[in-house]
Amino acid sequence: MADKGSTQNTQTKEGLTRQETKEVKERRRLRAAVVYEIIRLEGEAELARTFNALWWSALAAGLSIGFSVLSQALLEAQLQRFPSAAIIADFGYCVGFLIVILARQQLFTENTLTAVLPVMVRKDWSAVWDVLRLWGIVLGGNLVGCFLFAAFLAYSGAFSDATQNAITEIGRHLMANSPAEMFMKGIVSGWLIAALVWMLPSSEGTEIFIITLITYIIALGDFTHIIAGSVEAIYMFLIGEIGFGQAVGGFFIPTLLGNVAGGTVLFAMISYAQVRQELEG
Repeated sequence: MADKGSTQNTQTKEGLTRQETKEVKERRRLRAAVVYEIIRLEGEAELARTFNALWWSALAAGLSIGFSVLSQALLEAQLQRFPSAAIIADFGYCVGFLIVILARQQLFTENTLTAVLPVMVRKDWSAVWDVLRLWGIVLGGNLVGCFLFAAFLAYSGAFSDATQNAITEIGRHLMANSPAEMFMKGIVSGWLIAALVWMLPSSEGTEIFIITLITYIIALGDFTHIIAGSVEAIYMFLIGEIGFGQAVGGFFIPTLLGNVAGGTVLFAMISYAQVRQELEG
């Protein structure tokens, strides 16, 4: 009888040992259809969650994403006398996203992809209603969390003048965009977040690197994100730098539409198109 070692060393018709063949299968990248199915099943689970579960998770995400603004401002306040300080400070933007994604909290822009994939399979109006319900709950919870964090930034007195000024400058930089710029930059941001969601199932222990890379690009390119940006816009409203109409019409609506267009209309549909034949075959 062959022992265990000789069994593992038996060559297959490809010229590899059985152990080597096993390692190839384990290390092979996931097919696009497999990634699609993983995300679709996650989406089905999210659509089935109760109001309370979605709401509190979304509220937590709105609070957590505020640390993107705060961390960026803290770095800018400390590095302002150094050349290229903003490029380094942009890494602070990644912090809130790391907390939200690794803690499995509900972020609206993730759901522009995750929750939409089941609809493309089910293809009925009840599925559309389920997505709209999920979006409404998550977006509402996110915004309440953003408001609470922005109010803390504006009124707590917990930060130095340098940090407070840095937060204000970040908000001014955002609100300098026209509504058209908010929309176009929002498309890129929505695409990148959807791409991030698509990449995570294949990340194999490199989640922190991937999340940091993608969200750093968003910060570096000044692309607009409806939730992180809402902390900035609400803060600017609370300190009296902008009016309610400017916050809603100048930032919120065009950025929301841009994120949905990038994450759902473009990325989700193209992702479905590339695996459609495999799923239906």
